[in-house]
Amino acid sequence: MWDHNGNETTERSLQFLFKQISLSLTSNVQEDMAEAEKEATWAAAAQADPEGAFLLLQRIMEPEEDGAGAAAGKTDGFEWELHKENVRPLKRGRNTKLLNRALKAQVDRDLKASLLQTRRRMIEAIDEYHGEDPLRPWLDCIKWVQESFPTGGECSGLVVMYEQCVRTFWHDERYQEDLRYLKVWVEYAANCSDAEVIYQFLEANEIGQSHSIFYSSYAMLLESKNKFKKADEIYNLGLARKAKPIEKLEAAYRAFLVRSTKRRDKEEELLDKTLPVRSFGTVLTALDSRRQAAENPSSSKRMIPLQKISNNRPLSVYQDENSNTNDQHSNMKKNEKSWNSLGSRFDRNKENTSMPTKWTSYKVPQKGQRTSSAAPTPLIKVYVDEECAEINSNSVQAAKNLKTTTFKLGNSATANLKKETEMLKDNPLRNFPLSSLR
Repeated sequence: MWDHNGNETTERSLQFLFKQISLSLTSNVQEDMAEAEKEATWAAAAQADPEGAFLLLQRIMEPEEDGAGAAAGKTDGFEWELHKENVRPLKRGRNTKLLNRALKAQVDRDLKASLLQTRRRMIEAIDEYHGEDPLRPWLDCIKWVQESFPTGGECSGLVVMYEQCVRTFWHDERYQEDLRYLKVWVEYAANCSDAEVIYQFLEANEIGQSHSIFYSSYAMLLESKNKFKKADEIYNLGLARKAKPIEKLEAAYRAFLVRSTKRRDKEEELLDKTLPVRSFGTVLTALDSRRQAAENPSSSKRMIPLQKISNNRPLSVYQDENSNTNDQHSNMKKNEKSWNSLGSRFDRNKENTSMPTKWTSYKVPQKGQRTSSAAPTPLIKVYVDEECAEINSNSVQAAKNLKTTTFKLGNSATANLKKETEMLKDNPLRNFPLSSLR
């Protein structure tokens, strides 16, 4: 036999080549069989201990490092296992690498400072944006804050960011029916203690009324407050307006009806258990009769005798004492003005609450002290330097022109951010102009 160069190929060379090919094929078959055995063993282990198998798989897939990097790699990457009960869940899920890095920043000062610096740059990017979709940088910043501050809290500034985002575009017609903008409102309401006023504001200003998420979220909030009749009205309103997607709204309404039926059955069952059991033929005593009369006051009302008919006098028409109630209610609705102000949470809920203060700062008025009202004297004119006055006026004007995002999030301290967050949770629309609360 001859090759293409004219050299003779010996039979021994061919035999050696065939032997190598057969050995390689045999090794491939053996490797395939070994892999099949490994997969079967792995499946059995995963079925017995799913969590342990998942952790082992994560360790195997990690890249190998040398020296200190390998030791750090063994400890890093599993911070979420130690803090998973403090992480707020997201519907879209979380990135494991970003989650571990954010949790590590809680104990690493340098990493935490880096996160705050990144947040400041993203806020500045919002103020410097001049594109066609100004909502986009807001959404990117909110998403980044949700990923980088998984535990939430006041230090994240997420509630303040929600409020400033919705307040920036509430009058913009481009985003009146934008689903992205409505979802920011819904997330803002989920972080506030008085969320019902937010949905009332959206309904009054006709924001997001064509989306089913508005009606389902609003109805679920009312249901959590045991306002079942109002929740049913909100569901029917969304179905009548054919909010999209209508299939999700119909499914949510069916689930609401099922829960309502179960709740009524449970209430009737509890009522049956509380009623007294009396056997047939038992004679009620005077005490039992009075007790039943007290429980059923409608049955113990005095019957009004019928009027005798006389041919010489007309019939006297019965007049109810409360007949003017409906007229008064209708007149009140006619004279009722538009929704000009929401007021604070204290005014709406009529709660006897006060802001907490230090005990040492309160002074009890002492008895026996007489206050003499002196005659008013003319005020002393304080000298003001012209140069200082000009500098102060320029600084005040610059502060007014400064955008709210940079002022409250980029340059504010943690204490101020925490205070602003608490105030927004109690009164979500405290910074909105009165013209928006119609």
